[in-house]
Amino acid sequence: MDSVLATTAWYSPSWLFPPALSQFDWVNSFWLYLIPTIPAIFALRWLINLKFGRKLHVAFSKSEIRSSPITYLRFIPPMLFALALTMVMIALARPQKSSETIEQWSEGIDIMLAIDISQSMEIEDFKPNRLEAAKDVAEEFISGRFRDRIGIVIFSGDAYSLTPLTTDYDLLRENIDEIDFDMIQKSGTAIGSAIGVSTNRMRESDAKSKVIILLSDGDNTAGNIDPITAAKLAEAYGIKIYTIGIGKNGRVPWGKDFFGRPRYVESYLNEKTLKEIAEIGHGQFFRATNNKALEEIFDRIDNYEKVKIKENKYKNTEDFYSIYLKWAIVFFLAWLATKLTFINNILED
Repeated sequence: MDSVLATTAWYSPSWLFPPALSQFDWVNSFWLYLIPTIPAIFALRWLINLKFGRKLHVAFSKSEIRSSPITYLRFIPPMLFALALTMVMIALARPQKSSETIEQWSEGIDIMLAIDISQSMEIEDFKPNRLEAAKDVAEEFISGRFRDRIGIVIFSGDAYSLTPLTTDYDLLRENIDEIDFDMIQKSGTAIGSAIGVSTNRMRESDAKSKVIILLSDGDNTAGNIDPITAAKLAEAYGIKIYTIGIGKNGRVPWGKDFFGRPRYVESYLNEKTLKEIAEIGHGQFFRATNNKALEEIFDRIDNYEKVKIKENKYKNTEDFYSIYLKWAIVFFLAWLATKLTFINNILED
């Protein structure tokens, strides 16, 4: 409707009907409440004239008295004057249309998710297992970001970049869905290599904030770079590191035996290295022992690494009172014209 109003000529009758009037915002809306008084004033004037007006008594025989529709033309001048007054009151109410444009932007953050896919991530103390739980919360984390570039590194006995930094969140979710234990054949847990690959991906980034979120359930047992050395290298490039230790200590379920019964293994996470990495990277270490705890950790990191979304609002207001003033002039001139014709002198019955 807004575009229709913008292209409608002022002399179009559509301006006078409710569909057009209902689209406006009114600055002085109290004038609209006075419009019903206009017909009331004319009705009162008619009653006064009927009671006190001068009457011309003319005698006609019954056979000579005829009703003529021409007598109703006498109502045209007061109707035109009432319409002129109505248009003036609509103009005084200041009809307007406002459109608001909002521009949003943020400087964005570069985030690398480094996800452990070693065989121990198959342990089922998380549902359905550690890796699938990590994938689920990673996807939720991505869905909550705004204009941040996110990349994915996977690691076990070696590490490689699965997805470069991108804002294509659909692609990121697809790649996370496809993460599997068989993607890296070399066994072990190369935490240092994972940090090194993540750092290499962010080395030339000019983002205001750069973050690595490393999720693992084991000690560094593979790779050609020490985790502490890798963390110091990341810190030199201004990269913050959050580390998440995943898994319970003690007996945990891992697959089933020959008879289909749950098989249990001993699990132990050495937190020392992960804590030291987070300290060097000016981040924080978290320990997740179940699905809910892992979700809460990612929620906390999500809140820590939110940038302020800035916005500009532009409001454009257009007045339409001039259209109704023009209509008021048209109706007023029409009233003057009819006042000078025989219509104004038609006798009432």
